[in-house]
Parts: sequence; structure tokens; C-alpha cells
Amino acid sequence: MDENRDCGLLSVGGIRILTVIGQIEGHMLLPAESKTTKYEHMLPLLCAIEEDETASGLLLLLNTVGGDTEAGLAMAELIASMTKPTASLVLGGGHSIGVPLAVAADRSFIVPSAAMTLHPVRLSGTVIGVMQTWNSFERIQERINAFTVKHSRISPERLRSLIYATGELTQDVGSVLYGEQAVEEGLIDELGGLDRALAYLHGRQ
Repeated sequence: MDENRDCGLLSVGGIRILTVIGQIEGHMLLPAESKTTKYEHMLPLLCAIEEDETASGLLLLLNTVGGDTEAGLAMAELIASMTKPTASLVLGGGHSIGVPLAVAADRSFIVPSAAMTLHPVRLSGTVIGVMQTWNSFERIQERINAFTVKHSRISPERLRSLIYATGELTQDVGSVLYGEQAVEEGLIDELGGLDRALAYLHGRQ
């Protein structure tokens, strides 16, 4: 077994294992004490796996609260465009921008106890109270929704209703789906753990 813990990459036989943990860091550095996944590390790793002749597949392990929208989408687009077989496994949480990352794989799995939070885009920093700002929010949300729908079985209407649901989150708009619910809604392909995800990848070799 080869490993590179600094980048969260493990190699077991032909399977490459990448972890997406904590908060997905984008263009701004997060505090040193925060658990983060840095997109500038992940992007070249994904390219390297695609070009590695000894790599037979990618297993993406997710336990993330979400994070930078553009960084998360960039990673998700790379995963979705890989020719190597890919599987994702949601453990603990695959929240916010973690949702597109989970569905980007050829086959997505979730354990029963894991949760996925769907909510509208949030922006930090100075927000200008003009119509252009609202339009920008809407366009970002549409990009996320379009990607999620394309790579899962959920309908655009159902996804939007879950994102804008009220009454479930005490301090926010949105929905939380647990393992079985995520599969029932068509967001995730299959309920299962490591055994099922590895069986899928080995079956694709």
C-alpha cells in the first residue's frame, strides 16, 4: 500500500483513494486549526490518477461540511469527466457543495447514518443590495442544481423544493437527508458502505 497523507491520497492495488474532509478550501485560506480539503491539491491529484496507467479506479471518501462553491464544483467537474471508474462514499456528512462532489462519481454510495444538507447558496463578505447580486446568487444556484440533476436521478423540481424547504432547519432554509432518504430521493445511487463501493470498482476493472 502506497500513501501520501499530506494530500489525502492512498493507493491500494489499482484503486486510488481520495478523502474530502472538513471544509473545502477555495481562494481564501481557512484558519490553521480547521480541517480542510484544499482544491489546489485535489485538482492535480485527480489529473494524475486519470493519467496513471496503474490506476484502475478512484474511490472518493466524503465527510465534509461543504465550503467554497467554485472550488467544489471544479473538483466535481474533474471527477465527472474522468474515464477511470469512480465511486463516492458519503460517511458522516456530504453537506452543501459536498452534494455535487458525491454525485459526480460513476456510482455513489452512502452509509445509513450519513447526512446530506441541501440549502441555497450562501456568500460571505460584502454583499451589495442590488438586483445584480440576487441574479448572481440565482446563476450560481442554477449551476449547482444543473450539475446535481445531470449526475443523479433526482428531478430539478424535487431538488429545488428540498433546497428551499422551510421548517426543517431551525436557523436556515433547506433539507437534511439521511442515508436511506438520499437514495429514495434519487440523489445517491445506493445505500451501502466500503464493501459495496469497492465491489463496484473491482467489478469495473
